[in-house]
Amino acid sequence: MILKLKYFLCIAIVWLLSFCLIPIKAAEASVSAKAAVVINADTKEVLYSKNAHSRLSMASTTKIMTALLLAEQNTPDKWLITTKEMVTVEGSSMGLKVGDTVTYYSLLVGMLLSSGNDAANTTAFALAGSTEKFAEMMNNRAKQIGMDNTNFVTPSGLDDDEHYSTAFDMALLAAEALKNETFKEVASSSKITVRYGNPPYNRTLYNHNRLLNEYEYCIGVKTGFTKKSGRCLVSAAEKDGCRVIAVTLNDPDDWFDHKKLLDFGLSKVSREEITYNLNKTNISVVGGNKDSVRIATDSVFYTKTNGTNSLITTKVNMFPFIYADASKGMVIGSVKYYYGDVLITEKPIKILDNCLYTAPDDKSFLFRLKENFLLIFKHFL
Repeated sequence: MILKLKYFLCIAIVWLLSFCLIPIKAAEASVSAKAAVVINADTKEVLYSKNAHSRLSMASTTKIMTALLLAEQNTPDKWLITTKEMVTVEGSSMGLKVGDTVTYYSLLVGMLLSSGNDAANTTAFALAGSTEKFAEMMNNRAKQIGMDNTNFVTPSGLDDDEHYSTAFDMALLAAEALKNETFKEVASSSKITVRYGNPPYNRTLYNHNRLLNEYEYCIGVKTGFTKKSGRCLVSAAEKDGCRVIAVTLNDPDDWFDHKKLLDFGLSKVSREEITYNLNKTNISVVGGNKDSVRIATDSVFYTKTNGTNSLITTKVNMFPFIYADASKGMVIGSVKYYYGDVLITEKPIKILDNCLYTAPDDKSFLFRLKENFLLIFKHFL
């Protein structure tokens, strides 16, 4: 009788646990969005997916691409004077007027914090001369990133039947954009004071992204909304050196969903270190007071998806020799790290010593030419 009671008790416990576990797993994967994805920002592995490759409009999250193209100009202090065609655009605004003086940095802030359509439109004219030509720039950059199911028409994300992307493509875009330090600095800021106007004066712009204040590990990226698109959100989180990206398109409960998605993503990754040992520790020097100098490259940390093998491959590009003068820290090559065909990062190879140029001795020109030829030839054997 006691044995039977224990048996039925065990069955009951297992039955109850099964009911407890199912909602937990479902809660991890349940979001209100029409499409959603979470990816490992370094390897681009998909950690969670819901209609991630469905083509949908993406509203102002479009500005991630516009802002990236602007940040990649690497001229934050460059300024322009706005024209009527630049600032005449409907929707959200950073407050630009015709004749305002504004810097590229202020436009970047205006796009990523205030979601200014005027900032995006001004950027398009400044970089390409028209919104149509700028769309070509956007689509070319999208191809480079691997956004195969995306087509940009507007710089701001205003509705257009031919303006679309996918949750997965937007995650790829965010991962790429966050590699740009200027973009990351702005996208992760709750507020920034910039100066523009006629004459310019200080304005403090506030970020529409609530997650920056509500989610501890959030580092951006961009909100979006139109009646056609619904609520769209691209977010990123970083914890213990690990970075994940979450995207939802047409999601009425995006703030809540992103907290769940980012928690889920961060629970699936860990930080991994790779130490690459160069096949030689010195490089030969021609015309210096030393025959060779030491070389090295730094270790790499990346976000590894738990439960997967570290299928990291490397590609080394390096000079076979160098000429003096050569100073400590000079870059003489690089190591590229790949996860499959995804480039994770690239680290420079640097020399660790100084090597001064030495004047040629009284050897004949032909003799010195022969010596240098033999030195060079040796590296190609």
